[in-house]
Amino acid sequence: MPKVSVIVPVFNVAKYVGQCLESLLKQTLSDIEIIIVNDGSTDNSLSICEEYARKDDRIKIYTKQNGGLSSARNYGLQYVNSPYVGFVDSDDWVSVNFYEVLYDSITANDCDIAATSALRMHKNSQKYRFNYEKELVFEDLTNKIKYSNIPKCCYVWNKLYKTELVKNNLFKENSYYEDVLWTPEVIKQAHKIVFVPNGFYYYRANANSIVKTRQTDKKQLDFYTAQKNLIKFFDDNGIKLTEKQKTVTKKRIYIGNVLLLKIKEYNYTNMYFLFGFIPVCRITKYPKVEAYHG
Repeated sequence: MPKVSVIVPVFNVAKYVGQCLESLLKQTLSDIEIIIVNDGSTDNSLSICEEYARKDDRIKIYTKQNGGLSSARNYGLQYVNSPYVGFVDSDDWVSVNFYEVLYDSITANDCDIAATSALRMHKNSQKYRFNYEKELVFEDLTNKIKYSNIPKCCYVWNKLYKTELVKNNLFKENSYYEDVLWTPEVIKQAHKIVFVPNGFYYYRANANSIVKTRQTDKKQLDFYTAQKNLIKFFDDNGIKLTEKQKTVTKKRIYIGNVLLLKIKEYNYTNMYFLFGFIPVCRITKYPKVEAYHG
């Protein structure tokens, strides 16, 4: 039985998937299995993955009809054969010691989740999303959320999880921004989390990613719903958010490819911004309260 399973959803990433798999095959923790879920790719991503699988039997490939990132992750979980599982997006990569530092720390501290540093990689630059400089272990929800950098960063992939925890918390399918819905709830259910220095997840700033492409009605609704759920999570668990953190983008209106109007919401107030940044007006609508007739 391998120590760690890594699920890699693959969909039309022929340009990047080789770098991703190279980083996993070079891990200093060699006792891993790499579960590739080919989510109906139409380019030559599958053939690239098959070439790597022929060279290393730690790679297992499973193909399914296209269903999106959540569907691919859930599909891969049924093939996990180890007590710990991680997720790597196929256009990203990890440091050579990534899973070793996570595995050593999660087992030594008897934790349900181990998390380490993440960098956002641009073509000619890089920037830490967060960087852990010493090992920290927390059981209380406030610190688990704080040091996970939520709500700003609801990342799934810079972490290692106990497999049983994840299998009891499948990703919501047919939804964008699934990480925002999933990560806080899993962190809440984790008894202990350890934050680990010296491991690095490299997150590619991809111009074609969900958050960079034009927001369709479906993406906008899913984003709004995810943000409202996140605010409710904080409120339900007594963790404070700033006014800025409670302000969510409700709608973007385009003319062609030009953003004409952005609508933001805070509590019961909608704020309208021409071209996304020029304030136009604010409209407040409080919910109706039914009169009580005793």
